[in-house]
Amino acid sequence: MNKISPLAFVHPEAKLGENNVIGPFCYIDRNTVIGDENILQNSVTLNYGTRLGSGNEIFPGASISTKPQDLKFKGEDTTCEIGNNNSIRENVTISRGTASRGITVVGSNNLLMENMHVAHDCILGSNLIIGNSTKFAGEVVVDDNAIISATVLAHQFCRVGSYVMIQGGSRFSQDIPPYIIAGREPIRYAGINVVGLRRRGFSNEMIELIHEAYRIIYSEGTREENIQKLRSTLKITPEIEYIIDFIQSSKRGIVR
Repeated sequence: MNKISPLAFVHPEAKLGENNVIGPFCYIDRNTVIGDENILQNSVTLNYGTRLGSGNEIFPGASISTKPQDLKFKGEDTTCEIGNNNSIRENVTISRGTASRGITVVGSNNLLMENMHVAHDCILGSNLIIGNSTKFAGEVVVDDNAIISATVLAHQFCRVGSYVMIQGGSRFSQDIPPYIIAGREPIRYAGINVVGLRRRGFSNEMIELIHEAYRIIYSEGTREENIQKLRSTLKITPEIEYIIDFIQSSKRGIVR
C-alpha cells in the first residue's frame, strides 16, 4: 500500500506501484509511471513524462522531467527515465528530452547532490557521484562509475568516460576520456585515477597498462598516429579497447 500525504497531489492518471511514500506538497503529474518503494520527501515534483524506477529517494525541492530549457522544444511528447536506488538530493532538476533524442536517462545507484542540473537528452549511467551545483548542458553523456565534483560545468554534447574523477569547479567543452583525473584551470589531463581504480578492484598491472596507454595518447603525434602506436605496442584488453573507441568516436576531441 502506498502512503500518500493528504497534502500531496497525485493526478488520477498517474500510475503508481506499491509501497511508495509520497510526502506533503508533492506534485505528481499525468503521464507519470512510478515503480515500488520510492520515498518522495516533501515538495517533490514529478512532471509529465516521468518514468521512475524503484527504491529511489528524492529530497525536497527536486523537480523531475521538467520542461526542457531549450527554445527549440515545441511541446513534443518526451520522457525522463530514472532507474533504481538513486539518491536525488534537494533542488535537483532533471529535464525531459526533446525531439533530438526524445528521452533523458539517469541510470541506477547514483548520488545526485544538492542543486545539480541534468539538461534535456542527457544520458547518465549508473554508480555515479555528482557533486553539489554541478550543471550538465543538453545531450551530455556520462558513462558508469564516474565521480564529478561540485560546481562543475559541462558543455553540451560532451561525454565523460567511466571511472573518471573531475576536480571541483572545473569547466569543460571537450570529452573526458575514461580512467583519468581531469582538473586544473583550464581543465586538462592530470593523471590516472589510481585511487579510484584500486577501490574498484583494478589490479596494479591493469592500472599500469592504462597509464602506459595514456603516455602514448598524450605524446607527440596526431590522434590516429598515437592510437596506431598504442595498438602496436600494448596488450589490447577490453579496458584499452574502451579507451581507443572512446577517443576515436569523440566528436569534440578530448581534453589535453
